[in-house]
Amino acid sequence: MVEWERIGKSRLGDRRCGMKVRGKWFGRAILLALFLGGWQAACQSGYWSAYVLPSPAKVWSSFWTMVQNGVLFRHIAVSFRRVLSGYLIAFLLAFLLALAASVQKKAAQLYDPFLEFMRNVPPISLIALLILWFGIGETSKVIIIVLASFFPMFLNMKKGLCSCDPKLLEVGRACHLSRLQCYVQIVLPYAALDILVGMRIGLGYGWRAIIGAEMIAAGSGLGYLILDAQQMSRSDKVIVGIAVIGVVGILCDRVFSLLIRVLTHGGVEDSWN
Repeated sequence: MVEWERIGKSRLGDRRCGMKVRGKWFGRAILLALFLGGWQAACQSGYWSAYVLPSPAKVWSSFWTMVQNGVLFRHIAVSFRRVLSGYLIAFLLAFLLALAASVQKKAAQLYDPFLEFMRNVPPISLIALLILWFGIGETSKVIIIVLASFFPMFLNMKKGLCSCDPKLLEVGRACHLSRLQCYVQIVLPYAALDILVGMRIGLGYGWRAIIGAEMIAAGSGLGYLILDAQQMSRSDKVIVGIAVIGVVGILCDRVFSLLIRVLTHGGVEDSWN
């Protein structure tokens, strides 16, 4: 009898969870329908010309054409390569500096004012200087992405590595662990969530910086696609480029969200809802 009650409660919980998920997706579908309906109504009102505000059907047609001829995938691949390159460099620098700050706090005081200064300087403001220093090649573009994604990762990593509970370190020393072993077995697992959160935020900032990065005499990439479409008065392609950047960024964010949930034993199912 008790076993049947347990099974019944489990099924009831699963049913309620499924209804909650379906309700959430239904609400999102309604919001999307309202948005598209308002967009279409604005186009038909005649207040804006089709060059300024293309209809949803025109944007979809341009998107599908770019998918069929492969142009969109080529731009996505180029931008993804640039974001990934800058992101990995930023991650390495952020982790090393955060590690140094947690190991030797006096040394961190030397470079903290410089990092604080650079954190408040918009990366796009450095474009002219980067062109003078590195030219119009890939280096300038990658540096823009590095500057954009470095600080969210560094601040979160520094917080995680520097805020380890001293009692845990005392337990490690009582167990005769070396300083390196304490870092590997105690500090890093303790800071893992903050590190992943910083990586997740940093990747989002990297995608946000792709337009500025590809303003530097780019001949390909999603940023180039948007700027070139703007110069050609193709607002439909501009909207396609913006939408694709958002979708790719969401997919990358979902991957990190899934990883964080798995590591924190939060489950896999809810990460995609």
